[in-house]
Formats: sequence, structure tokens, C-alpha cells
Amino acid sequence: MTIETSDGNNDVATFYNGTGTVPLAGKLRSMWGGNLHLGYWHDTDDDTPPDVATERLTDLVITCLEPKPGQRLLDIGCGVGKPATRLLTTHPVQVVGITISEAQVDQARARAADSGLADRARFEHADAMLMPFPDASFDGAWALESMFHMPDRAQVLAETSRVLRGQSRLAITDFVLRTPLGTAGKAVVDRMCATFGIHSISTLDEYVEQLGAHDFAVTNVRDISDNVLRTGILLADAMESVREQLVANGNATEVDAMINATREFATTAEFGYVIISAVRN
Repeated sequence: MTIETSDGNNDVATFYNGTGTVPLAGKLRSMWGGNLHLGYWHDTDDDTPPDVATERLTDLVITCLEPKPGQRLLDIGCGVGKPATRLLTTHPVQVVGITISEAQVDQARARAADSGLADRARFEHADAMLMPFPDASFDGAWALESMFHMPDRAQVLAETSRVLRGQSRLAITDFVLRTPLGTAGKAVVDRMCATFGIHSISTLDEYVEQLGAHDFAVTNVRDISDNVLRTGILLADAMESVREQLVANGNATEVDAMINATREFATTAEFGYVIISAVRN
């Protein structure tokens, strides 16, 4: 079962450019140490702060990439460049990041420059469904919580397959449906999609099948749902703590809906979260 929503990029760009009714992305990123993705906690006793937990998740994805010196790697949905910067500081590689948000491109470029990494980092405003790169121009790619934003995931996988060289590695973190959706679960998924610009969520089997259809062989799947769900609770608490800053121009209903949707994510059994490792055939 695949949940699909609208077919445009505008809602995603609006969310990350901070021009929507709830200018959330920038405020949350500052709380999360510059990242805007889930954190990883080892167990219920792990009291790691969110900024460290999000870096921990980045490191897990980097491990899946197995980066080699001199490789040219593609960051699909690069955000403001924080994960790419972490990769560049730990491995002698080159990174090209793409995002649909022009504001994110500017921030990513500034981050790379401030970190002294501009010579190995390039960030572009581009649509992942129509990548502006020649065939076989990258040695690996990752999509850290970006695939669910894509209006057509199959098209993104086709483009990713096209621009990767044979035997290149692909690492993806994404939401999946763990169990069949009941009425209540479907309502939560719909609210999450509407709130966070999510365009598709599928079962893991459907995901693996789709990757195979685009010349990717899945080598490992790690279900880390229980390790990341705490993010939803902490994120909802963080939003509530700055609710008055988020409320502006009569958007209280939208703000409260976002807080509630975030908390529901952490308490809905149908939601899962995986790291998928694959190799381009």
C-alpha cells in the first residue's frame, strides 16, 4: 500500500524557505544543532541531546555510503548542508548537493564557506526528478529524509540510477508503513503528509521492489523505528515551547495542527523508519 498526495514541489519549497503560514524550518533547525532530520537514540535510557542524536543518524548514513577518498557524491535533498559538511570533514571526498529550496542553497553554500570546505562542496537549486547532471557522473548518493518529499519517487530513483556509475552505493533514510493502515492510522498519515509536505509513504516491500525496478540491488535494510521515534515527542515539546513565536497573523490553528501531527507521529504504530543501503547494478 502506498499513500500518495499532490504532485508538486511548491509545498516543500515553501516549508523549507520559511514562507508558509508556519515559518517552522529555521526555528526547528536552530534547536536541532543545524539539522532538520530525526535523531538516533540507542535505547530508552539514552539521554543524548537532540543535536548529538541527529549527528549520530548522519554518521549511520555515512557508514552506509562507505565513502572512498576522491569520490564525487550526490546529496539528494541536501537541506542547508549540515550532513554534507559532516561528511566532508571526516572523509576526503567531493559533494554536490541539490535542493528545491533556493533559501537552503544559499545557507548550504555559506555553511561550506564558513567551514573552509567550499573547494569540495557544491550546492545547486535543482529538481531531483530532472537532475542537471550527465549520465554516470557520481560515485555514490544519499537521500537523508528527502525521498518522501518527492512528488514522483520512481522518477527520482530513475534519475539517481542514471547519474550514478555502476556499483555506486545509495543510502536512503525514509518513513515506511510497518503495518496495514486502519482508519485512525490513515488519518494520522494524511495529517503528517499535509503538514510536512510528504508526498508518498509505502511499505518496505514496495520500496525494495521500486529500487529493483531502477537497477538497484538492496544490500541491507535497518529498521530503526524505535530508535528515532523519540524525535517526534521532543520536537512537539520544542514547538510548544516557542508556540507564541510561531503564531502570527492568525495561524494558531495551523501551528497547533503541526504540533499535534508531530506528536502523533511518535505514537502511531503504523509509522516506521528505515535506513536502506543499495548498490547500482
